[in-house]
Amino acid sequence: MSRTITAGARSGVTRRGADRGVNRWVVLVVLCVSLLLVALDATVLHVAVPSLTEDLRPSSTALLWIVDAYPLICASLLILFGTLGDRVGRRRVLLLGYALFGIASAVAALATVPEVLIGARALLGVGGAMIMPATLSILRAVFPDRRERATAIGIWTAVAAVGAATGPVLGGFLVEHYWWGSVFLINIPLMALILPVGRWLLPESKGRGDGPWDVLGALMAAAGVLGAVLGVKRLGAGDPVLALPTAAPLLIGAALLVLFVRRQRRRAHPLIDMKLFSRAAFTTSVGCIVLAMLALVGLELIAVQYLQLVLGLSPLETGLRLLPLTFAAMAAGATGSYTLRRLGPRRMVGWGFVLTAAAVLLLVLMGQHDRPLLLTAGFVLLGFGLQTTLFSAYESMLSEAPPESAGGAAAIGETSYQLGAGMGIALLGSVMNAAYAPGLSGVPGVPAEAARAAANSLGEAYQVAGRLGGTAGDALHQAARHAFVNGLHVTLFVSAGLLLLGALMALRLPRVMECPAEPDPETERTVPAPHSPLPQERPAGTLRVPATREPAEPAAPLSSG
Repeated sequence: MSRTITAGARSGVTRRGADRGVNRWVVLVVLCVSLLLVALDATVLHVAVPSLTEDLRPSSTALLWIVDAYPLICASLLILFGTLGDRVGRRRVLLLGYALFGIASAVAALATVPEVLIGARALLGVGGAMIMPATLSILRAVFPDRRERATAIGIWTAVAAVGAATGPVLGGFLVEHYWWGSVFLINIPLMALILPVGRWLLPESKGRGDGPWDVLGALMAAAGVLGAVLGVKRLGAGDPVLALPTAAPLLIGAALLVLFVRRQRRRAHPLIDMKLFSRAAFTTSVGCIVLAMLALVGLELIAVQYLQLVLGLSPLETGLRLLPLTFAAMAAGATGSYTLRRLGPRRMVGWGFVLTAAAVLLLVLMGQHDRPLLLTAGFVLLGFGLQTTLFSAYESMLSEAPPESAGGAAAIGETSYQLGAGMGIALLGSVMNAAYAPGLSGVPGVPAEAARAAANSLGEAYQVAGRLGGTAGDALHQAARHAFVNGLHVTLFVSAGLLLLGALMALRLPRVMECPAEPDPETERTVPAPHSPLPQERPAGTLRVPATREPAEPAAPLSSG
């Protein structure tokens, strides 16, 4: 495929989309549909688990792998395919991911034994790992102007929130009216449509491609992330940290990641330029993504248990109660670009964390009785604050990376997202269990063995109480409810502390949103930096911007904080 002129070659964007006059916002629509499918598939299976369990009869281990194969494989391969896209072309990797995703969806929908479904879920993870970093790195390439890119990332993050929230609702509807395999079949017509559309509309982009691709390094990164995520997930499931199935993958994963970093520092042409981590804004943004996801996923998991087991809401009522969180996240993503220009990365991320911490402390007022207005207010603040933080952290991280390393930077961001989610379940789940279990010791009339079983979870406590019956059963039921609410409060305080730590971390981010000149891949001259009194002289072979580009905001300073 022919490359663009000099500036196009430097930015890594070919003329395929530009020659057809494809608008960058049309490209954004295609990328958002891609992300929507991946986000849907991450959550759509949850409500289908009881149905497929009844049909396929998997063992407890097989059921665990059916659920976890997709996120585990996807997280472990993000760096591999993100850096591969920088070398061979992000559009090429994305289109291959579309095809693989569609094929795996058909296999999963028609699976008749657990082993086939596990393999299909793993293949879906491979396809998702191709799609996720490619969408973000192509977005980085087609939006060279930071202000426009901020708007695009805001839309991108809002779509991710919609996909994650819609998955359980859509899955529940399909399972109720059809069968569990229909949650996978919905991917096929969408992939059949988006594959030719993406091939026609999406521009190809890649990095410089100097030197050979480090295959060994890519495999080391994949195995290292797989071990780390697997170990963190086992911690989240309640396994002891020193148990062999938990400690072994954690130690092996950590060792491989250390070796991967050392290897990249020594290579002349590394997969990921480790100098990115010497930039305070990049490292801080990655850390903020981990902390934000740690709080979000852990709190959502505990909130679902509280709504269903303490307040007694049905799954549908629980989903409706969580909708304000999703709508607030969508609003934060849609207005993120405007807010970022006015506040700058430092204040936007910092105040996002503070707002989220305030929401978490507000939710401490939850008790054993339903307070819908309090819950709605807390969830709205929680969704808006966390999405504000995630948006600004992603935007800052991506803007710090040079265009030729966009795939690797996007993969680092997505891997941080996955690790944060796993750590949130492990850490906050452990805090919750540590605060919950002591409340069930010494309940009058309850045998010690029954109390130990009830300490595993609130759901199991209810089952034990039902078997005991009588006064002892009622006492255990009330003690478990009280202990869970007490554990919830402790967990919320810990989460608020972590969020305030994130606010302090955000002080290392730039104070203002800088908008340096960057080549525009669709035209033929360099974008002048905002506030430049005169147009910059156009060197030969650089890019030209449309005459209709929005002028810079007159009040936005340009110096770094």
